Amino acid sequence: MSEPKKLYIKTYGCQMNVYDSERMAEALGGKGYVETQSPDDADMILLNTCHIREKAAEKVYSELGRFKGLKAEKPDLKIGVAGCVAQAEGEEIMRRQPLVDLVVGPQSYHRLPELEAKARSGEKALDTDFPEEDKFEKLKGRPKAQRGPTAFLTVQEGCDKFCAFCVVPYTRGAEVSRPADRILGEARELVERGVREITLLGQNVNAYHGAGPTGDMSLAGLIWELNKVDGLERIRFTTSHPNDMTDDLIEAHGTCEKLMPYLHLPVQSGSDKILKRMNRSHTAESYLRLVERIRAARPDILMSGDFIVGFPEETEEDFQATLDLVEQVKYGYAYSFKYSTRPGTPAAERPQVPTEEADDRLQRLQTLITRHQREIQDGMVGREVGVLFEKPGRLKGQMVGKSEYLHSVHVGDADVQVGDLRKVRITASAANSLAGVLV
Repeated sequence: MSEPKKLYIKTYGCQMNVYDSERMAEALGGKGYVETQSPDDADMILLNTCHIREKAAEKVYSELGRFKGLKAEKPDLKIGVAGCVAQAEGEEIMRRQPLVDLVVGPQSYHRLPELEAKARSGEKALDTDFPEEDKFEKLKGRPKAQRGPTAFLTVQEGCDKFCAFCVVPYTRGAEVSRPADRILGEARELVERGVREITLLGQNVNAYHGAGPTGDMSLAGLIWELNKVDGLERIRFTTSHPNDMTDDLIEAHGTCEKLMPYLHLPVQSGSDKILKRMNRSHTAESYLRLVERIRAARPDILMSGDFIVGFPEETEEDFQATLDLVEQVKYGYAYSFKYSTRPGTPAAERPQVPTEEADDRLQRLQTLITRHQREIQDGMVGREVGVLFEKPGRLKGQMVGKSEYLHSVHVGDADVQVGDLRKVRITASAANSLAGVLV
């Protein structure tokens, strides 16, 4: 019996890419590949790339450069680039970096077995199409990896919003929602493999409108169906757009027992002028009123958000409006970035904010967000929370998991196993975690 081939996947970017990497491993599992944690052991290396952050393509070329020596030592080693950078720059990648054997976009990873065979035959393999066939359905029956207690589950892809800074509509395509029965089937399969918490994923997940038994089903309807799955204890979803936060989804946060009290709801800016220039189609005031409605439905909900500072034409007054919004919402988490251009997006052609001003604004914003985050974490001390334990901690006898609010919680010398869901009383707050004892 021949030795299995080894596959090394390095994943960049969002949870969508994490999910896609798992599916790529399953696709190649049917070709006899097993995953390895080291590129040195690999028969195939895949870089699953993200195009959201600054200089994403250059980082990919830099990473590929590190594999030149390895490729020289192992001529049969195959190297591939997948994901959004592959979609945007597939032919250029092949031209600039001859060691790359295959390039595959995020809509075509189910075709990896065919692309791998082509690369093994000595040909260059490139697929950055938007195929009509269902890439998720094509993986049915493939070998499935063992799972921990949490899992991502993609329910929707692409985006029709066309924010002025974003490449997603160009690299992931238009919004497409998976049929509800296929999502529910995959969820049940995950639960059978030990998963107790599922995070539903989409570039614009609350725009989900997948086919259900009686017509299109909303995200709220899907959540209620998942709520019926025996053995599934927790449901989350990300990432949302304020314009698609529907009444039934707000209500679900207050009434659905398995839907966790955590919501990632990006706003990007507190300035109406900048929001309009971003093509966000909401105002700061409408966003704040939406947060009020959500908190009325679920008073203890923890909010997180995204912010871009230094967007083209942003003034100090615009930035102050962002600080004002943050002061009103008080986020438990927030992801903040300095604007960086994306070729082909409308904002890339506009007058840019000086780098030193953008750097200063980012630092000031992050200081404020960090203060609120610490205040919220410190306020957890003395409370009892449910913790789903995911892994051993760094210290002997320590176990680490996530609370319903997505805080990292660790306990010491406790009789708990990975996958246990237990009540914990919080005893201390640190910079990025909480300490507690079992109740």
